Amino acid sequence: MDFGPFLLLALMEGLVTSAVLALTALGLALVFGVMRVVNVAHGEFFMLGAVAAWFVTTWIPGPPAAGFIAALVLCPLLVGAVAALADTLVLKRLGYDPDATIVATIGLLYVLQQAALSLYGPEARPVEAPFTLRVQLPWFGYSGYKLAVIAAAAVVLAGVWLLLARTRIGLVMRATQIDREMARAFGINVERVYAGVFALGAGLAAVAAVLIVPIQQAHYLMGQDPLLLSFMVVIVGGLGSLRGALVAALLIGLSDGVISVFFSPTLAKILATLFVALVLVFRPQGLMGRRAA
Repeated sequence: MDFGPFLLLALMEGLVTSAVLALTALGLALVFGVMRVVNVAHGEFFMLGAVAAWFVTTWIPGPPAAGFIAALVLCPLLVGAVAALADTLVLKRLGYDPDATIVATIGLLYVLQQAALSLYGPEARPVEAPFTLRVQLPWFGYSGYKLAVIAAAAVVLAGVWLLLARTRIGLVMRATQIDREMARAFGINVERVYAGVFALGAGLAAVAAVLIVPIQQAHYLMGQDPLLLSFMVVIVGGLGSLRGALVAALLIGLSDGVISVFFSPTLAKILATLFVALVLVFRPQGLMGRRAA
């Protein structure tokens, strides 16, 4: 068979992976960039969004599209509320100390994981896609829903950029990131900003999970791979660099799609890990990160 169909399929699958990975990694990069907190529980917020999507789509009657749209709206809000509560009850009390928050988010990881196991169970359960349209591409038909995932992720990413670059909320977040004490001196409630940022990061992970769960299945252990890949993206792009996170997500997602189709998914993960190691050796600040003074 010709090389073209396989390459096109690999690129399309890579774009889907990149879109979901960009949303998840952007949330992780945002939390680290503003709060200087390494959120080890970020993958469990992804998992919580997928599990919540299964509950919402199961409970809401009617066509699959109605339940899916409800899940896309409600699940990020629910996960964001859980994250804000965790920030207020745990991270704030630790003074956002870098070492203490790593340990605390590891504990939060297990709390969320075991809560999902208790309420949801150990089974992997599917969520029905809102539509089953297939789009005819050269050589083959492709899932219209997967194309919608790419488009939806692009819209959300553009919305986050507008929020950060064009609104007062973004200005406050950037001021808090640059100098927390100076921001507090100007009357900014830093703790409230941190709670909002932590909720926004978790909410982005939940949006990614709701988008991907009709393609995969909801499972209480599904947060491990998104967490690992998100850390890879943040390291490659540069710690705290949102633009770098997007570029790295595109690179890793496309390479994962191409290598998985032509070789194997295992080789794709091995090469991605090797790429991260090379970046750490030759450019520790990442592709778009700033070198420490």
